[in-house]
Amino acid sequence: MGRYALRRLVIVVPTVIGISMLAFAIAHAAPGDPALERFRRAENRSPTPAELAAERRALHLDDPLVHQYTRWVDGALHGDLGRSLTTGREVAGELGDRLPATVELAVAAALLAMLFAVPAGVLAALRQNRIGDHVLRLVSLATASLPSFWLALLLIDVFAVRLSWAPVGGRAGWASVVLPAVAVAAGPAAVLARFTRAAVLDTLGEDYVRAARAKGLREVGVVMRHGLRTSLVPLLTAAGTAVGHLLAGTVIVERIFRWPGMGDLAVDAILARDYPTIQGVVLLTGLTFALVNLVVDLSYSAVDPRVRLDASPRRA
Repeated sequence: MGRYALRRLVIVVPTVIGISMLAFAIAHAAPGDPALERFRRAENRSPTPAELAAERRALHLDDPLVHQYTRWVDGALHGDLGRSLTTGREVAGELGDRLPATVELAVAAALLAMLFAVPAGVLAALRQNRIGDHVLRLVSLATASLPSFWLALLLIDVFAVRLSWAPVGGRAGWASVVLPAVAVAAGPAAVLARFTRAAVLDTLGEDYVRAARAKGLREVGVVMRHGLRTSLVPLLTAAGTAVGHLLAGTVIVERIFRWPGMGDLAVDAILARDYPTIQGVVLLTGLTFALVNLVVDLSYSAVDPRVRLDASPRRA
């Protein structure tokens, strides 16, 4: 294993610790009292001060925050993320039930983003400063500026309500994933398209690309064999960053489309002040983002032999 790969693996450790601390802090920063919310749901009435104090003791909410954090981390290391304060189920089980739906939506959105971004970025680079290039940059800027929730509501109104081409919400077959995937993918696709254009333009200005053109190679071959291939390293970096946008976008989009994923679970947990579930969702999301970026970093040498894992890769 190269020094760079080992260094990246070592960096993951403090990253995971930071993610766990952030997950714990975010959950406890939520307004309201989870003990009060739990008692009201269970008894359908407000508790007396003595009952509320007993509920807080039962949930260990009166313990120092350091003790609560270390107890939660110790359980997480053994696969125990606690129990949901609303359903009573193990949080790990709740996440396991919701994770496949989120993965399905995220993968569909990522594929849509890449299928649009890479060809559009390459074409814009080939048509630099022409009408097509200006149109792409304008559309990309407008799309990246659109809030995902607004786009989701627009898609529902046009394609689900008015045209009846897709269901309004829920998870029932491939048709139900199209609209939420488009809503999630729009922002990252716009950013990736602009990044692809910039990376390809930078590569096409290199001397070896000019030499390939001077040899009489077709422009398509020059772009595919030299321009796009050499641009894969910065594109991988951008794609890894886009994962964060995809994960963030699924939260509100899942809620709007009633997609039964982790985003929808997170919103329910926040509204119910369900600390264990909030912590579990944030922890799993953060770990996923860290893992994807680790894989991206370690894959640099695979896509470009000039990049060795025992040296830091060139970044755009």
